[in-house]
Amino acid sequence: MNKFSLIAAALLSSMALAGCQNADSAPHKAEAEGEKKKEEVAIPVEVADVSRGSIEASYRGTATLEAADEATVVAKTAGVVERIGIEEGQRVRRGQVLASLETDRLKLEVERARANLNQLEQDFKRNESIFKQNLISREVYDRSRFELEAARAAYELAALTLREAEIRAPFDGVVSQRHIKVGNMVQINAPTFRVTQLDRLEAQIYVPERDIHKLAIGHPTSLTVDAWPSERFNGEVERINPVVDPATGTVKVTVVVADEQARLKPGMFGRVQIRYDRRDDAVLVAKDAVLVEDAAESVFVVDEEGRAHRRAIRTGYADADHYEVVEGLKDGERVITTGQANLKDKAKVEVVQTLAAS
Repeated sequence: MNKFSLIAAALLSSMALAGCQNADSAPHKAEAEGEKKKEEVAIPVEVADVSRGSIEASYRGTATLEAADEATVVAKTAGVVERIGIEEGQRVRRGQVLASLETDRLKLEVERARANLNQLEQDFKRNESIFKQNLISREVYDRSRFELEAARAAYELAALTLREAEIRAPFDGVVSQRHIKVGNMVQINAPTFRVTQLDRLEAQIYVPERDIHKLAIGHPTSLTVDAWPSERFNGEVERINPVVDPATGTVKVTVVVADEQARLKPGMFGRVQIRYDRRDDAVLVAKDAVLVEDAAESVFVVDEEGRAHRRAIRTGYADADHYEVVEGLKDGERVITTGQANLKDKAKVEVVQTLAAS
């Protein structure tokens, strides 16, 4: 054999050996890849138990609080402010004097009216006695009687004007604004004080006409405000407007809220919840567990083997934390509340926390 034949034989031998080695390693690679595919990663999730309990149906809305009773007290007579007996923020009782005007001139007018009345009373008594003796005519007698009645009315009017020089509270409440100062000249019907009743406030919410059939006068309500986030102030529906606003398609519902400690203030922004129904033996699921896609509701249920199964459900009432499940779940099952956003059906999961049923 020549030199070139030996080189060709060596190359053929090396190629054959490499092919045998590749053929031997191919089954091992396929087996390793199969094992990798079998190793499925469990996705960590949090779950909660489906439970039974009570749930209330509520309509929720927002409103600005208003005082049920509030009035601007005006001056009923003109005069100079002589004394102010109350300040803003102080409580007042009905009829309590808030301020007084100067009364010197008014007192003199009362005295003049009283003197004139006394004189005409004496004249009338004398004329009445003479008239009974037929010594004066009926015309003179009637004139003296009319003059007496006019004098009596003038005296009562002067006395009323003197009493109205004292500006009084129209009802129990708190002075929320003072418009006058000592020495000011006030005219008739000029505003002097604003008195607000804080023990009973109103909230007006506007309910769409499709929901108004659910509500009725007397339904219990609760109110929360930012100033007291942990407090719930109770009340009830007091009025429902019988007319639908054609511009908005809503009905005005007035809720009255009681606050004996006067923590609520007119002008506060509040969130109102009107409770109109209650179910005591409902199947409840945590709100975080429910997925909504194209108006269809579903949850992921974890089985005993640690796999998540997507299941369609139908919900009923809802509150702040739960949905009532009308169809699709039973109490005791476990549903995923965290980690289900990208899950696939029958995926392997690892429960890292179980929330207690409430």
